[in-house]
Amino acid sequence: MIVGPTGGGKTTTYKVLADSMTKLRLQANSKDPRFQNVKLKVLNPKSISMGELYGEENIDTQEWTDGLASKILRKFAQVKDPDRKNWCVLDGPVDALWIENMNTVLDDNMTLCLVNGERIKLNHSIRILFEVQDLAVASPATVSRCGMVYITPSDLGWRPYFNSWIQNYISRFLADQKLAFLIALFEMFVDLGFEKMRPLRDRETLPTQESQNVQCLCNFIEHFIKDQKI
Repeated sequence: MIVGPTGGGKTTTYKVLADSMTKLRLQANSKDPRFQNVKLKVLNPKSISMGELYGEENIDTQEWTDGLASKILRKFAQVKDPDRKNWCVLDGPVDALWIENMNTVLDDNMTLCLVNGERIKLNHSIRILFEVQDLAVASPATVSRCGMVYITPSDLGWRPYFNSWIQNYISRFLADQKLAFLIALFEMFVDLGFEKMRPLRDRETLPTQESQNVQCLCNFIEHFIKDQKI
């Protein structure tokens, strides 16, 4: 489980890891077993119903319809390539409605049990990743079956996003001198602004992170300078 608030870098972390493992295996020809050709499938379990996630039977026709998770894991289980790792990323809040079905997948059985009686036996090339904001409603049975990686936004800060924005986007619209001036303004005032805002954090209706605030500021600046050279 990758745990941390929005904007902390959870998605980027596992994507960079997967990309690095794949390049080390395919491009660097490394024989280290830790480096594998990684294939990712990402879905949000809270955006769909339980039937759409694990599958359901039509009451009228008695016809079985596969769910997204069952389709993905069945397809992964059929892959026999020893040099390939298959990651199924469940990006969404953990709750008892859908996570309990994963308990038999996460323990030594490594089997997904569906309500139609089908049992999908997984293999060791499959990894299940949970990308969650917190574990407030996760059961002890689920937590004990998972390894935990907690990512704190304070360790990341706002500068990685700002530097990426400067290099990949805004540098196309500003001359060097004005670009340097914009960077100096951010370095001078952003941290100072967060110091002023910190006592007001408890009053926020929807809690935000520093990286989210800087992202909004960057979007605001983009509105005034996009599609023109300054």
